[in-house]
Amino acid sequence: MSEHWRERKEGGGRFAISLILAIGLRCGRGVARLCLYPITLYFYFRRPYERRVSYAFFARIEGRRPSLWRVLQHIHRFAGTLLDRAFLLAERYARFEVQMHGLDALIERMRPDRGVLLLGAHVGSFEVLRVATIGHPEVKLRVVLDTQKTPALTELLHSLNPQIGLGVIDASRPGSEIVLAMSEALAEGTLVTLLADRVRGDEQTVAVEFFGAPALLPVAPFALGGILDVPVVLCLGMYRGGNRYDLHFEPLADGLPRARKERDGAVRALAQAYASRLEHHVRLDPCNWFNWHDFWNPQGRGVDRHQPAAERSDAVARDAA
Repeated sequence: MSEHWRERKEGGGRFAISLILAIGLRCGRGVARLCLYPITLYFYFRRPYERRVSYAFFARIEGRRPSLWRVLQHIHRFAGTLLDRAFLLAERYARFEVQMHGLDALIERMRPDRGVLLLGAHVGSFEVLRVATIGHPEVKLRVVLDTQKTPALTELLHSLNPQIGLGVIDASRPGSEIVLAMSEALAEGTLVTLLADRVRGDEQTVAVEFFGAPALLPVAPFALGGILDVPVVLCLGMYRGGNRYDLHFEPLADGLPRARKERDGAVRALAQAYASRLEHHVRLDPCNWFNWHDFWNPQGRGVDRHQPAAERSDAVARDAA
């Protein structure tokens, strides 16, 4: 079984995903959330790889093997945030209580002729960012999203609001086209959002310290701030249970050196700052962590699956150096 996240199949079929979304939108969020309990049990037993990843993740960050309940809670939290995406994309924002942190710092960095690069991660819900634009039609938002990774879910969610699809920059396109689209959007004062915690294929990586072990992050998201000459801000929407979310904005850099030698060091420092703040937020609420693969070995290449996790991380970091 491949461990690379890009080779993992999408969980659930098109019918199952459309059914739960239909229940939620027609019968209400409360009724749909009742369906999450059997769904959680289904995925616990039918997705053994993700189950093992969850056990390993909690063992790493909490220092002990987690209970069955802890892993079920993790899967349920993930399913709940996926359900909430339907309501957020359908612009039913009134159903949610979103507490924003650091919004003033974000506004200070926005200009009509220069946008901001928002770096998120596969934690909580990145979709809750849309709540921050309520009542501000002048604020434009573009999302860099790999539409090929979860085609069924992407298709169904975007069918809820076709206008959302117009704001997507497809990350499955060639890199030069992605950068050009981002550059054009940022020049119009747009907020461009990008998840920066997963390595795609053989792209260039940078090693960071994350939960006490080396992990690899893609270089591109952190270099783009300097290439496009825009501020870089961390953006995380952490789910707190019920209908509550915390939306965090934390400035990471207002620019990078233009000289190549200085820029390389600045990119590494920026990646580590991102990893450190991500670790901080995940440590406070680990069930928001939704990377369902061995994060400390993202490529899944040439590694004995029975090798201890810490040794796998060290080996991968050495290979990348």
